Amino acid sequence: MSYSLEGKIVFITGASSGIGEACARAFAGAGARLILCARRVQRVESLAAELKVPTHVITLDVRDQQAVQRAVDQLPREWASIEVLINNAGLSRELTRLQEYSIDDINEMVDTNVKGLLYVTRAVLPGMIARNKGHIINIGSTAGHWTYPNGAVYCATKAAVKSISEGLKMDLNGTTVRISSVDPGLVETEFSIVRFHGDVARAKKVYEGVKPLTGTDVADVVLYCATRPPHVNINDVVLMPVAQASATQVYRGPLDV
Repeated sequence: MSYSLEGKIVFITGASSGIGEACARAFAGAGARLILCARRVQRVESLAAELKVPTHVITLDVRDQQAVQRAVDQLPREWASIEVLINNAGLSRELTRLQEYSIDDINEMVDTNVKGLLYVTRAVLPGMIARNKGHIINIGSTAGHWTYPNGAVYCATKAAVKSISEGLKMDLNGTTVRISSVDPGLVETEFSIVRFHGDVARAKKVYEGVKPLTGTDVADVVLYCATRPPHVNINDVVLMPVAQASATQVYRGPLDV
């Protein structure tokens, strides 16, 4: 028996594309009310106009702690009781050795993937605790489980997400607030285009000869976690395309899938 999200408020960061957009569509299909946040607000507004559920759109850069706190504190009363938080905002920059990374790229990954997740969680969590009801779902990565060459910084940020998820489960023990981490492998979104600073040709090579996961595949798993009965907590889900065996082993060839 699943848990109904009909009319429940779901807060999604990084909702303008990829996994965040797919989550918005999946949770709208479940009848949830959506708070959609991203820096590219025009994309989010266009998405909200398509969805047939009540939506509240916020322009938000999760790296800005004061803006995050203000956004949560200033939610209209009818939007304040957040039941599910999906910490999806995140990115990678470049694929190179640590000593060759620019400081700007390092800061952007750490500030978005780690500090941004902490800022949003810290702002939303007190309300969940006060209501003794809520679910935080962090979008991690297989990179948080297995480090790969030239990915030390990004992998470190996703390992931090894994540790934060585990720590939150301990911090919230004795409440009914649930914590899950959904950790995908190869997903074809704008991820690689962002990683390579807009180099589309280089980004396409990442998925060459492979049928990768889609944002919808990941959103299906996120929705599954959120719709388990209230006494059930899905701690961590690792999902990869069938062609991927590890962080570095990917079969690039025809598969009957």
